[in-house]
Amino acid sequence: MASVSVRMPGGSKITIPHYPIDMIGANERASTFTKRSIKKESKLDALYTAITMTDLTTLEGADTPGKVEQLCGKAIHPVPDQFMQELQRLAPSRTIRPIPHVGAICVYPEQVPIAARCLEGSGVELASVATAFPAGQLPLDIKLRDVKRAVKFGATEIDMVIDRGAFLRGDFQKVFDEIVAVKDVCEDNAHLKVILETGELKTYDNVRLASWMAMEAGADFIKTSTGKVAPAATMPVTLIMLQAIWDYYQETGIKIGMKPAGGIRTAKQAVHYLVMVNEVLGSDWLHPTMFRFGASSLLNDLLRQIFKQYSGQYYYDDIFSLD
Repeated sequence: MASVSVRMPGGSKITIPHYPIDMIGANERASTFTKRSIKKESKLDALYTAITMTDLTTLEGADTPGKVEQLCGKAIHPVPDQFMQELQRLAPSRTIRPIPHVGAICVYPEQVPIAARCLEGSGVELASVATAFPAGQLPLDIKLRDVKRAVKFGATEIDMVIDRGAFLRGDFQKVFDEIVAVKDVCEDNAHLKVILETGELKTYDNVRLASWMAMEAGADFIKTSTGKVAPAATMPVTLIMLQAIWDYYQETGIKIGMKPAGGIRTAKQAVHYLVMVNEVLGSDWLHPTMFRFGASSLLNDLLRQIFKQYSGQYYYDDIFSLD
């Protein structure tokens, strides 16, 4: 086993394990989770849980205040009351559980004040991307100002990107120091999610190393992707990161959250991820404070499947808002 040493802010050095990953074994194990099936009430429980773990996201150059306000409305009330009443009419013998709000919305820093106003008192977290998202290619002082502004205006979570260029050229100290600096700015005001952009890290060995490095530097969550690079979240990559979280927990007693982002579009996929989380990390991680989906398009399919479970029929996609 190789290792990587980085220097802590106080000057002491720590060693980060750098395990070689069995790619074939990881792929095969990840594929086993896609063959699992859960039925009836257990499936309904999983669908409801997945909604509470979903982060609705808009990260486009065309974002407007109106679009952010609409997204916040959907985050708080994913389904209008009239549709719930219609569902009760179609399934009169069933007790229809209220649809919960999602875990968070995620926006650019410029949109944080608008989202903070809309979400106030709702229980929905407000995440802001930062540190020159998605490329991470700006000087550190500018990145930190980006974070400070987002936190000042109400962001409760910061989704930062690591400098993949620095990582791939072996400048691990730079990557580590930037995460530490961002965590210092967040203080206790915002949780820090560290985006690895696994599609650019190329190997499972690198994903494992970057995951451990982020956790040592202070990440509250580690996250696969920005959603701007393919491939984004995959089952094998997420498995590698989940296993790193478990090993880190076994060594330190610190629980780190996980967020796969990008490419998760169906309720079936979401259930597969939840099964994997439960088997690798256990039920303590089956909670929005420990696991999230970065997948805006996922929500509508979760709602469709919930309506199907209750009524026995699928609703067409356009019955739910498309944003």
